[in-house]
Amino acid sequence: MLKFSFLIALVIIATTIVADDDAVMKSFLQNVKPLPAKWSPNTPFCQWTGIACDTSNRVTEIRLSSLNLAGTLPDDLNSLTELTSLDLRNNSLSGSFPSLANLSSLKTAYLGTNKFTSVSSAAFSGLTSLQELYFDHNSDLSQWEFPSELTQSSSLNTLDLTSAMITGNLPDIFGNLPSLTIVRLSFNNLSGGLPNSLAASSIQNLWLNNQQSGPGFTGSIAVISKMTYLTQVWLQNNHFTGPIPDFSQCKNLFDLQLRDNQFTGVVPDSLMSMSSLKNVSLGNNVLQGPVPVSSSGGTIDVKGLNSFCLDKPGPCDDRVMVLLKIAEGFGYPIQFANSWKGNDPCQDWQSVLCSGGKITTLNFGKRNLQGTISPAFANLTDLNRLILSGNNLTGSIPQSLTTLTQLETLDVSNNNLSGKVPEFSPKVKLVTDGNVLLGKDPGSGGETPGSSPGGSGKGTALSPGGIAGIVIVVVLFVAVVLFVCCKCYSRKRFRKFSRVSSPENRQGNVKLDLASVSNGYGGLPSESHSQSSGDHSDLYGFDGGSGGNAIISIHVLRQVTNDFSDDNILGRGGFGIVYKGELPDGTKIAVKRMISVAMGSKGLNEFQAEISVLTKVRHRHLVALLGYCINGNERLLVYEHMPQGTLTQHLFECEEHGYTPLTWKQRLAIALDVGRGIEYLHSLAQQSFIHRDLKPSNILLGNDMRAKVADFGLVKNAPDGNYSLETRLAGTFGYLAPEYAATGRVTTKVDVYAFGVVLMELITGKKALDDSVPDERSHLVTWFRRVLINKENVPKTIDQTLNPDEETMLSIYKVAELAGHCTAREPYQRPDMGHAVNVLVPLVEQWKPSIDTDESGYGVELNLPRALQRWQDNEGTSTSMFNDLSISQTQSSLNSKPPFADSFGSTDCR
Repeated sequence: MLKFSFLIALVIIATTIVADDDAVMKSFLQNVKPLPAKWSPNTPFCQWTGIACDTSNRVTEIRLSSLNLAGTLPDDLNSLTELTSLDLRNNSLSGSFPSLANLSSLKTAYLGTNKFTSVSSAAFSGLTSLQELYFDHNSDLSQWEFPSELTQSSSLNTLDLTSAMITGNLPDIFGNLPSLTIVRLSFNNLSGGLPNSLAASSIQNLWLNNQQSGPGFTGSIAVISKMTYLTQVWLQNNHFTGPIPDFSQCKNLFDLQLRDNQFTGVVPDSLMSMSSLKNVSLGNNVLQGPVPVSSSGGTIDVKGLNSFCLDKPGPCDDRVMVLLKIAEGFGYPIQFANSWKGNDPCQDWQSVLCSGGKITTLNFGKRNLQGTISPAFANLTDLNRLILSGNNLTGSIPQSLTTLTQLETLDVSNNNLSGKVPEFSPKVKLVTDGNVLLGKDPGSGGETPGSSPGGSGKGTALSPGGIAGIVIVVVLFVAVVLFVCCKCYSRKRFRKFSRVSSPENRQGNVKLDLASVSNGYGGLPSESHSQSSGDHSDLYGFDGGSGGNAIISIHVLRQVTNDFSDDNILGRGGFGIVYKGELPDGTKIAVKRMISVAMGSKGLNEFQAEISVLTKVRHRHLVALLGYCINGNERLLVYEHMPQGTLTQHLFECEEHGYTPLTWKQRLAIALDVGRGIEYLHSLAQQSFIHRDLKPSNILLGNDMRAKVADFGLVKNAPDGNYSLETRLAGTFGYLAPEYAATGRVTTKVDVYAFGVVLMELITGKKALDDSVPDERSHLVTWFRRVLINKENVPKTIDQTLNPDEETMLSIYKVAELAGHCTAREPYQRPDMGHAVNVLVPLVEQWKPSIDTDESGYGVELNLPRALQRWQDNEGTSTSMFNDLSISQTQSSLNSKPPFADSFGSTDCR
């Protein structure tokens, strides 16, 4: 009787399970359309097309691919507990994808190319027999995170989640998937660094390319080089940084895609010599050193932007390779990769100063550097000053630095250095403050000889002669200070034109700081208004610092503009009118006149912003601010005059103004000038700025047709790192980057986008927005990017006045390609301005000063970035900077001392 009851129970259970399968299949029948062949409520489901069952009528396979099925899947799909294969790919199934949890017999699941909108929680848990999972190309899904429950599928060998709207970081789980060989996660929204567990996996095929939202994957790819089973790796279109690692352990790797990232450093020789490697892409990074060449016959694609020392294969200058070896110790910082261009480090390389072609000063202070101090510094035998202060460097000071016979200053203060301090020559000024572990014996915690208790070790103790020298220097310094004070007092009392009276109230109201006019680094003075102007609380508490800037009287400005005559109008803007003026000696100026009542707080903010920015920056391709005036409700800014007007007039209104159309050579030079000006604002100035309103009407031209960027009323400080800044939307439609127009958040890449639009205008002669043409061509960026899809269409778009020859066309193609990159929809896909400049430089004939000057001084003709670099590199490290600054100049038409300067006096001796 007991056995009989047991048998009955088994029959009931089996019948119930079969009934469960029947219920699921009936739900399937009701929810999908069109019905596959033989699907009918009157036909047993085991006889339906695409359905396979075992001898117990349990469903084991569902194969319904490419049948154009629509509808939803049963919620209880995981009741088919004997299911081994599920193939629903290439249909239009929608709704929430149901859970497959605990289908322990399921081996393959092909679910790609459907229209599912969501994924049930833990949908892939308990799939202990799963070998292949394809859930690719389900782009209608709401965002979801990588299914970590797949760690329970220890037999999984293929995982394809391409274009499946996965977001977040990649979990560190791959050590739990020993059978996994194929991983495809392209075109998702993943971000963050790569998990370390990848190194322990057996993955052969790894696709992580083209993450769609934000920067994508970031950080180093060192872990990839430890994946010894790899055969194919796609990492393109992310934001990976750092050097390319040594892939020599990956013996079977044949395809490596690294383009469109932020890789830096020298391409390793080991990569180029791999016999298995057949295809490598490296374009659009910031790689340095020589152009790589495969020694094993593989294809190396380096098309696009990089920072190689030459445009073609060949060895780099020895100085370049030494500096790159030094940068290797810091992990090849991207700031150096962006600014170290070409094959001559003495040509405007950031933080590098030379004399006679020899590197004499390296100022790496406060650059947020990490890593160690490279012994390669010792190869720069002419090095005189080495500044490494204010970083996060670790390790010890290399003993090899003691062999630098010309070294006079070594500043390693405020780092995290440790170990023994080498013995330097007595002439070396060694500064080591702020390194608590430096100079201590690691074994005993004691201090090495010659180090101070606070960790501020010096090379040697001061000798009596050294003490005497310090005393002499202090005495001389005091004497110089007293002399300067006396001269200031004398000039204040006796200078003939020390004050100018205002015709309105006969009160003196002019103050001009000659130093600020000459070098442009001053801020607003603390007395930032004239005596005749009354209270100026409407400047919103702006404090420009103690540097001072030129305050010019309204009386003088009325004189030089013929009382703001309409005949002197140069142009009209959103908040005022620009007048030309002429000083008695013939010097031309431009005066921007604004009425505070009319312009409101927005206009006042722009007035304040222009002064704030232009007193902090100075570059030969930025329009110089000479001074300003506050007179009642009026706000006036005085600039250098650019006699050839705006780029708008030359590109779109040349007939109206009687101008000859710009040649391609002129357009290239203008593009390079603008690029250099914006590059300076972004990355070379002491502070980084975003212009936000770059367009042809804000690009001014001199008589030599060299360009300068103007109108800094919308400038914002650039945020650090990869962060964006949320602002009030401002700028000009047609030049606004998509992400800025949509969110109001800006990075330097909004200027890169606008620069790309300007490049398109230079090529085509068409405006960014033009209502006079059909809609499909009215938006220049959209139309031009469509043109770029087929290179053969580019000649049809070129400005008809250019009439280019074959050589010119090659140049135009390169600029067109750059314009396309600059206007990429995603900001992380756009190059930095340094990259853009690097592309344009070889296309433009190098402009040289008309007079050679001694590079050791700051003459009128000294190249500005180098003059500015010297000022930056000496800042805070040498008292001689004050002598240099007194005569620093830009490469412009301004004299070192404006002719009208002597008619003003500085009443506060600044």
